[in-house]
Amino acid sequence: MKTPSRMEPLIEEGLIDSVVCEIMSGKEAMLYVVKCGEEYRCAKVYKEKQKRNFRQNSCYLEGREINSRRRSRFVRSSSNFVKTIRDDAWHSVEVDTLGRLTTANVVIPKFYNFFEGVLLMELIVDSNGSVAPRLNQLELTADQARIYHGFLIQQVVRMLCSGIVHGDLSEYNVLIGNTGPVIIDFPQAVHAAYNNSAEAILKRDVKNIAAFLGKFAPELAYTDYGSEIWSLYQTGKLHLNVNLTGQIELCRKPVNLDVVLSAINIAIKKETAWRRYKSERWTSERRWQCS
Repeated sequence: MKTPSRMEPLIEEGLIDSVVCEIMSGKEAMLYVVKCGEEYRCAKVYKEKQKRNFRQNSCYLEGREINSRRRSRFVRSSSNFVKTIRDDAWHSVEVDTLGRLTTANVVIPKFYNFFEGVLLMELIVDSNGSVAPRLNQLELTADQARIYHGFLIQQVVRMLCSGIVHGDLSEYNVLIGNTGPVIIDFPQAVHAAYNNSAEAILKRDVKNIAAFLGKFAPELAYTDYGSEIWSLYQTGKLHLNVNLTGQIELCRKPVNLDVVLSAINIAIKKETAWRRYKSERWTSERRWQCS
């Protein structure tokens, strides 16, 4: 096939020899099979921002900024230059995450290189040597669904133990290779400890997998591994060999309304006093300026 313009720099640098074919075009990137010596690899070409379909990315950005007021204001500004910086950072998230999860032994494609907005990684194939299908393309038996679900939950735990939440985990981001499921696509990955949306994002990831595999093994749709995993993580009890049940015990202890109302009243009084202080200070400053 004709070499896409975005791939030409990689050929010039000797990182790939040729482009074999296009695999697919997704919301964030286009995927190609490329030849590197005697090996076939996958090249992920990130789309330019204006050509993407994925827009709702604000909740993923939290925790990726340096803890500096000046830096934060800089990153949040709307200049084209800063938008370019943020766009490049978005690309690097997947690269950084792949490296971190490889160290944590999460089952993901092997990373080779990242150059000029193109990510080179392992080509996942099925038992016939063809490009591996996505999980959503398969019809499964109930036993297969249970096995895949158990394996993917283990991978979610392994990722969270290394501080990472996938951010977009679903049947569309899992390949079924010749050795089993392989998790892909990490541009939306978040750091669990620095993102206030991490809990909701993780629970959504787990729910997505349970909902799809629950079509083949209905009992999976009624599990709540997401809440259980996050509860263990919050209390420092999550580890690689944790025994999960898929259920979480709800707190049945009655709420002490007097304590709750008292806390609310104290907060209201503090806020009222602060507002009064600011108002009096502003009035005093105005009088001083006019005198």
